[in-house]
Amino acid sequence: MTTRSLIGWTALSAIIPGAAHLRAGKRRTGFILLAVFGAILIAAVAYGVQFLWNAGAALRPSTLTTITIASGACALAWFGLIAMSYMALRPDRLPRKGQIVSGIVVGVLCVSVMAPFALTASTVNTANDFLDDVFVPNPGGPSPSPIRAEDPWNGRKRVNFLLIGADAAGNREGVRTDSMTVASVNLATGNTVLFSLPRNLQYVRFPASSPMHKQFPNGFNAEGQGLLNAVWYYADNNPQLMGGKNRGPEALKDAIGYTLGLNIDYYAMVDMFGFARLVDAIGGLRIRVEQDIKWGGHYGTAGTIKAGYRTLNGEEVLWYGRSRVNSDDFSRMARQRCVIGALAQQASPATVLANFNKIAAAARHMFRTDIPRDLLEHLVPLGLKVKDAKITSLQFVPPVIYTGNPDWAKIRKLSLNAIRESVADSRTSAAGVTASPSGTGVSASGSPGASVSASPSVGASASRPAHTATPTPNDKAAKSLSELCGF
Repeated sequence: MTTRSLIGWTALSAIIPGAAHLRAGKRRTGFILLAVFGAILIAAVAYGVQFLWNAGAALRPSTLTTITIASGACALAWFGLIAMSYMALRPDRLPRKGQIVSGIVVGVLCVSVMAPFALTASTVNTANDFLDDVFVPNPGGPSPSPIRAEDPWNGRKRVNFLLIGADAAGNREGVRTDSMTVASVNLATGNTVLFSLPRNLQYVRFPASSPMHKQFPNGFNAEGQGLLNAVWYYADNNPQLMGGKNRGPEALKDAIGYTLGLNIDYYAMVDMFGFARLVDAIGGLRIRVEQDIKWGGHYGTAGTIKAGYRTLNGEEVLWYGRSRVNSDDFSRMARQRCVIGALAQQASPATVLANFNKIAAAARHMFRTDIPRDLLEHLVPLGLKVKDAKITSLQFVPPVIYTGNPDWAKIRKLSLNAIRESVADSRTSAAGVTASPSGTGVSASGSPGASVSASPSVGASASRPAHTATPTPNDKAAKSLSELCGF
């Protein structure tokens, strides 16, 4: 046997175990190796097929542990297989030069066949550690309810997630929730309504069951302003009021849920600067920039994001959603919704898997949530359903809602109408929910009974402060993200 053929048969054994032994005349060993390989292959396919119908099961701790151990075992087994195959072909019969060359090549081959298994074990182990670090009960917060596999949503037809962007700039203490969006998801269809709440929404109310209700029966007015983005910070700084430490998430969920007339089931908070690293980890986001966005200070001296379809890096995405230069909070809210939509559409499973280690490293220290880990396997199929469903968006901004003196009844009515429209027809855009510029009404279904006045004075005090119209386009109460963001 020549050096080349010996190397070739050894390499073939990495794909078809036993081939080298059969070539060397050791038929019994060759057939045994081939049979074992076939059994392992069948078992792996049978094990993997179950995830085609239940992709979320791949995130179970037991599944991740099994894959890690199996990958490590396969790495060692294939290393041993290549070494055995090489020895079975009797390299000692080759000339000295042939022995040296074949030994080096086969050594490289041994390391090469181990690499995919080692990478798989490392990635899966990283995923397991990441999930253990992130999806843990909030210290001091209430314990999560047990998740039942037969009914993980406890009979609910929709689930509401509070998505928070926190500003953790170096000159700030505590958590300031500067971006707050509620994703209300229909569990049957995946149709989702995004409710964007302004950071400067004032004097939010709390339900009677909340400890904050006793402190602020007439609305949150801490520090004389009572901005919504200070609720978490205030609750964390007053544990004696909330009945324990780290109760900011519960206070904010109570306030926002009561404002919308919804029960907020879970929250997920991302630090904004960490979010930039996450965007970089997936290779950026493609976004339609409607007009030039300047950023940096009050005058936009740091840079400009040019109008047009752009693939933005993490820093650009961050400032696209944060810049107030020649803009306002409500324009920022609209851009932030587009960022969420772009991330939902472009962070495909293939992209996530290809960049998983980078994503895990970026997200490990920037992400907080009260979603139980046991719920993850049920969130995955729901997330895939949402990806292909209708996503509409509603923001509570002037002239429909005046943030300094909000009409709470109107906010709830608009929220209900948007959800009804989302449920009513999954084939049409929720752009049918319109707010009349003249203040004549908001209709969710076209029927007179669904009409609600869009006048800022309805349901509010006659002494409401005067205000000017926002430059943010807001002629519709709920819009498709495809329409809003140009997806």
